[in-house]
Amino acid sequence: MFTVLSRQPCEQSVGVPVSWKSQALPQPGFKALSRTPAVVALVVLLVSVAVLMAITLIQINQKEVLGPGLKYGIVLDAGSSRTTVYVYQWPAEKENNTGVVNQTYRCSVKGSGISSYGNNPQAVPKTFEDCMQRVKEKIPADLHKSTLAHLGATAGMRLLRLQNESAAREVLASIQTYFESQPFDFRGAEIISGQEEGVYGWITANYLMGNFLEKNVWNTRSPPHGGETTGALDLGGASAQISFVPEEEAGHSANSTVQVSLYGYTYTLYTHSFQCYGRDEAEKRFLARLFQNSTHKGKLVNPCYPRDYVTTLTMEHIFGSLCTEELRPASYDPGYKIALEGTGDPTLCREKVYSLFDFQVCHDREDCSFDGVYQPKVKGTFVAFSGFYYTANALNLTGSSPLDAFNSSTWDFCLQSWSQLRLVPKFDEVYARSYCFSAHYIYHLLINGYKFTRQTWPNIHFKKEVENSSIAWSLGYMLNLTNMIPAESPLTQLPMKPPVFTGMMVFFAGVALLCLVFLIYLCMVSKP
Repeated sequence: MFTVLSRQPCEQSVGVPVSWKSQALPQPGFKALSRTPAVVALVVLLVSVAVLMAITLIQINQKEVLGPGLKYGIVLDAGSSRTTVYVYQWPAEKENNTGVVNQTYRCSVKGSGISSYGNNPQAVPKTFEDCMQRVKEKIPADLHKSTLAHLGATAGMRLLRLQNESAAREVLASIQTYFESQPFDFRGAEIISGQEEGVYGWITANYLMGNFLEKNVWNTRSPPHGGETTGALDLGGASAQISFVPEEEAGHSANSTVQVSLYGYTYTLYTHSFQCYGRDEAEKRFLARLFQNSTHKGKLVNPCYPRDYVTTLTMEHIFGSLCTEELRPASYDPGYKIALEGTGDPTLCREKVYSLFDFQVCHDREDCSFDGVYQPKVKGTFVAFSGFYYTANALNLTGSSPLDAFNSSTWDFCLQSWSQLRLVPKFDEVYARSYCFSAHYIYHLLINGYKFTRQTWPNIHFKKEVENSSIAWSLGYMLNLTNMIPAESPLTQLPMKPPVFTGMMVFFAGVALLCLVFLIYLCMVSKP
């Protein structure tokens, strides 16, 4: 007997043969187990792809912009009495075509100015050695070749060139040869004009006073203080300079007006340099006049020297300069010794110093200083540096003070005897004996010459430096030079270094690939 197996309705609907009912089918437990790894793999895959996209976007779009670094410059200020070496640095990308320049080092060369080596030009380089060795240590060695170096000689060499042009050329040639053996990019040794010296000194003073750079609310540059600037008064050893921006309606002389462009703005500047009116040359002219008016040529009485001070100077010291050549006696003997005795008479000193200037030729003109030189009316504040500062410092009057205070301190100083002055700290005979003369000379130059008044005198600020940066023509020169030096392009730095970026890309790409392969495998295994 045969038993007949009947078909169930569901089996009929799906068309399953009767004989298949006894075959094993996938169990629900297996499906649950395969779903969990699939979800984990899918999540890891998506995260890996997201990380890959994120680090790629960051690396491409979030580059860090870096400045191209610093540039360095060296300026040797070869003055009439000394040479000073300045080291400057500025960002290589610059701003408004003018670098933001900072003084980083200053070194005073031993000995006198280079103009005193007219008879021995080959000895000049030896005096530079100590300072230049220090400069090499201050500037990174890898930047030596790209560091600009420049020597500018001022009034002392201007006088030597007029007096002995071949000697001046030999001094400069000796310096040129020396710097060719140095690692820096030397751009030459030259004699700058008095006008350039005045302009660069004005630029320096205003730059250090913060009169060129200021960001407004729109984060753009504009002239601070409505474009107001500071006048510059420079008193060197052989020349004196005055520079300032006059009133717009003031008349202009083509020989005394200069256009200066800095940080995107142009300034019309009055400037004039007075040759032979530097402190040292002025005193030589003063001594020459004393000799000329003395009945006893072997002994001179000097009311500007301290009381009881006695010294001996040669005729060459007084009359060897071009500034005193026309006062030179017919019996000129360079080695002839002249004795000088100080009387410390401030009233007579001021009276005699007055004769060094020709004030009469201006005939009380408002637009004339002295010797017939055109000058508009002084305007605004002024900074007086170099010889002005050192004399004011000796009188304990740095900064700003009333004219009465200046005169009072001058009289007190001039009335001191030589023995009293010797007790002053940092005593130096050559300077100490002449401060009385210098004070009276500055009075006449500023009051009767430049026409400052009792009311405008307090506008003069006697300064040597601002925030450890010296007020000198050299910084102004370097600022002007950066106008002509092309800016370097900014550099970019990726957020991740290439090896790190590559490693992360390989790791997450590998993880994503493994997850993808695993998911494909699960799909293939899950199919019936």
